[in-house]
Amino acid sequence: MDYREVDSTSEYVCRLDHGADWREEIESFADERAIDAGFFYGLGAVQDAEIWFYDQQRQEYDAVTFPEPLEMAACMGNVSHLDGERFAHTHAVLSRPDGTALAGHLNSATVFAGELYVRAFDTHLERAHDEPTDLDLWEL
Repeated sequence: MDYREVDSTSEYVCRLDHGADWREEIESFADERAIDAGFFYGLGAVQDAEIWFYDQQRQEYDAVTFPEPLEMAACMGNVSHLDGERFAHTHAVLSRPDGTALAGHLNSATVFAGELYVRAFDTHLERAHDEPTDLDLWEL
C-alpha cells in the first residue's frame, strides 16, 4: 500500500445550484477555492443521472442512464487532478420512490437540490494510469 500523510486546510459546506450538473459543481468549486486534494460528502435530489460501473474483466466503464427524479441518498468522493484539471471522483447511492437503490460511479446528474461538505487537504494529488487496472489512480 502506498500512502501519504495529509493535513486539512479548510472545511466548507456548500449548496449546489438547482439545474446544474452535480459533479461539475464540485469541480467548479474546487477550481474556485484552489483545492488540489480533498474529500466530500453530499446528499439531496437529482434528475437524469448517469452512473458508470467498471467491468474489471473488460477494463471498461459501462454507462447506465436514469432519466427520472432520484434521491441522492449518499454521495462521496475525492478531488484530485486528472490530465492537468481538477477532477471530482464521485460515487453515489441513488434511490427511487419505492426504496430501490442504484449505486456506482456518478458521471453526471442534474441537481434538483444538493448539499455538500468538503474537506480540503494541504497537498496536491495527481491521477496517473495504473497498468494492472487500466484506471487513473492517485500517484502517491
